[in-house]
Amino acid sequence: MTLEDFWTFIHRSAAETGSQDQRTRWLTTQLAQLPISEIIEFELHLTDQRKRVDTRLMWGAAWHILQGWCSDDSFWYFQPWLIGLGHDAFEQVAANPDSLADLPQVRRLAGRPNSDWSDDEWPEWELLNYVALEAYERATGQEDGLDNALEAQGLHRVCDAFPEDERWDYDDTDQRRARLPRLTNLLG
Repeated sequence: MTLEDFWTFIHRSAAETGSQDQRTRWLTTQLAQLPISEIIEFELHLTDQRKRVDTRLMWGAAWHILQGWCSDDSFWYFQPWLIGLGHDAFEQVAANPDSLADLPQVRRLAGRPNSDWSDDEWPEWELLNYVALEAYERATGQEDGLDNALEAQGLHRVCDAFPEDERWDYDDTDQRRARLPRLTNLLG
């Protein structure tokens, strides 16, 4: 599976379904029908794309969008949500997290308490993390098969956010405004 194929699957899941749950089921079903090597490659592409947005600057953006509710797990689930937005949007925000302020999915959350957001509006997509794992299990009947297959190649599934860039105080309005000016202007 090429990176282009990976993005085609992400786009088709949005075009052929509605909710994130439906997208997850669709992706799992489609991947389970592919050769095992392509399921593994899907997981590797997911990991590679996540690494591109696993930064403290992006974490600060997520923290601000989620109104301070952005634990390690929340940031981990935010990353696949970014992927779920599609290739063009992902490239835009991977290059400049402040450009999240331009996305309609973020703009519609502005000024609304997160308690009013629907499940599909929440900027998280936890279940994308498990699509390849579930597809591999369906295809092979092996519960830990994907993990074992990756380990046999000297690889492992990444299961946590681990940004290595400079730490900063997401609560500090001046730092946030300096690093994410458009997002700060949008969200306050």
